[in-house]
Amino acid sequence: MSLVVDQDQLFSCSLCVEVLKEPVTLPCGHSYCFGCIEGAWDQEAEEKSLSSCPQCGETFCPRPALRRNHMLAELVEKLRTPDVQRSSVSAAPLYAGPADVACDLCPESRRHKAVMSCLGCEVSYCDTHLQPHYNVPAFKKHKLVPATRAARLHHSMCSRHHKPMEVFCRTDQQFICYLCAMDEHKGHDTVSAAAEMSHRQKQLGTSQQNLQQKIQERKKEVKELREVKETLKSSAEAAVEASEQMFSEMKASVDRRHSQVKDMIRQQEKTAVSQVEDVLRQLEEDIAQLERTHAELDQLSHTDDITHFIQSVQSASSSSGPPVLPSDVVSTLSSFTQLREDVSALRDDLDLVLNTPWTHTESPADVSHPAEPQTREELLQYSCPLSLDKNTVHDNLVLSEENRKVTREKTQHPEHPKRFLLYRQVLCKEALTERCYLEVEWNEGELVYIAVCYDDIDKHERFQSSFAFNSKSWCLRCLGDDCWFTHNGIDTKVTKPTSYTRDVNTNPSLPDYYTYSFTSTRVGVFLDHKAGTLSFYSVGDNTTTLLHTVHTTFTHPLYAGIGLHGPSDYTTLGSLGEDSYGDRNYKTVTHTAEVCKIW
Repeated sequence: MSLVVDQDQLFSCSLCVEVLKEPVTLPCGHSYCFGCIEGAWDQEAEEKSLSSCPQCGETFCPRPALRRNHMLAELVEKLRTPDVQRSSVSAAPLYAGPADVACDLCPESRRHKAVMSCLGCEVSYCDTHLQPHYNVPAFKKHKLVPATRAARLHHSMCSRHHKPMEVFCRTDQQFICYLCAMDEHKGHDTVSAAAEMSHRQKQLGTSQQNLQQKIQERKKEVKELREVKETLKSSAEAAVEASEQMFSEMKASVDRRHSQVKDMIRQQEKTAVSQVEDVLRQLEEDIAQLERTHAELDQLSHTDDITHFIQSVQSASSSSGPPVLPSDVVSTLSSFTQLREDVSALRDDLDLVLNTPWTHTESPADVSHPAEPQTREELLQYSCPLSLDKNTVHDNLVLSEENRKVTREKTQHPEHPKRFLLYRQVLCKEALTERCYLEVEWNEGELVYIAVCYDDIDKHERFQSSFAFNSKSWCLRCLGDDCWFTHNGIDTKVTKPTSYTRDVNTNPSLPDYYTYSFTSTRVGVFLDHKAGTLSFYSVGDNTTTLLHTVHTTFTHPLYAGIGLHGPSDYTTLGSLGEDSYGDRNYKTVTHTAEVCKIW
């Protein structure tokens, strides 16, 4: 076995237990600090005349003159340099730190780090003090363990026999010594601690393999999701680019059409204005001519020449009529009006197209939800087949009738992380994500919790695992004449559900010694997950009465749940679509086990 030597210990003074300062060497060969040996000899001189070596005891007479050991001084000086110190610390961190196991034999002021611990001695040793266990025959039989276990040595020794606990009792699941195996654990399933460790290492290996497989599966899922993420991003980017290009083309088409319409209007305007200007010019010329004629006639009215008067009057009356406005000008005015109407209609059509919601891009707030059902017939259209989950049912509950009926009966179910441990509750297996309707029926007098909740509701903690006292569930609690809606521990009093009572004693065909009665209550639950609506109804003979409605936002799929907390009879999940009461022959004895059923 290789030894690790501490350089500080190698070059330390045995008197001050520090690194040598001004080292001097005595004739016997031992070295000390100059001040340390001089001080020791000065103290000796007061008692006796001889000077001696503190280590080997050799005496010197007369007292030798001390001279500096230059070679040793240089080595010590190199040891004090930072590079050498760092090399020493990194190569051999021998001194015990706060987190290390210290050697039990080293001086308290300079305890080295232990490397091995002896179960026989119950002591931890550094390399130096461990050597006898390798060299002395009597120590070679001792069992050595790594010093990291030294802090647990007292746990490795039998407190009764003070022997190493090298045996494991599988019957009692504890470590024992070989004397315990022959005494109080006699006849138990015992193996060596090493064999048990090997066995558990194999189990650990299997668990590690399973975990590794799950890790690989999760990594594969992560990889696939990242690929989906990248595909979504690239697809969205491509859609944005394509939409930008198409909208740019549409804007270009609109601009082009706008320019064409504007040019057409300007051209028609130019032609019509030119025609109107021609007519205006003719009218102005005609007005000038008429004014001249009017002046001539005014002069003619004062003449005495009969022949000239008659000829001039006849000539003035034969002048041409006014110019006529071309029909094109009138049609151009009409075309302008029609063009405005056409452009307005085009704008309205475009607005209609652009403002129509697109089903693949609209937000949930833009979606119009259908009206909530008002009658039981309408509610039954959303009935969903449900079954109770045997992995969630409490130990004091038993399922039957294809897991649609739950009865209070003490039993023992296999351990499962989803099982309710504190409250007599059970969840359905099927998730509710759309519109869904279900009915729950129980005996009058039963305290029943009818709830919907998220799958990650706590199953083990007090209060938090109750349907009524957390933020992950919405619960209707019914007991006798009272009914409450509860969410996150806050109660809201609601109207008692309608009860249906049927006394089978009214049937005269039954013998007198048969005493049957049936008093039950049925509640309907309607969920619109997307709209965030949850409603509870009192269900009668094909009738429903709204008890309470909740409007919220559901962030995850919901699961129906039932809790039995009272002293009475039964509760059931209903099979919807059949007559709830009239055509079914109920013969439930009044004092039966607690039962609930979903229909």
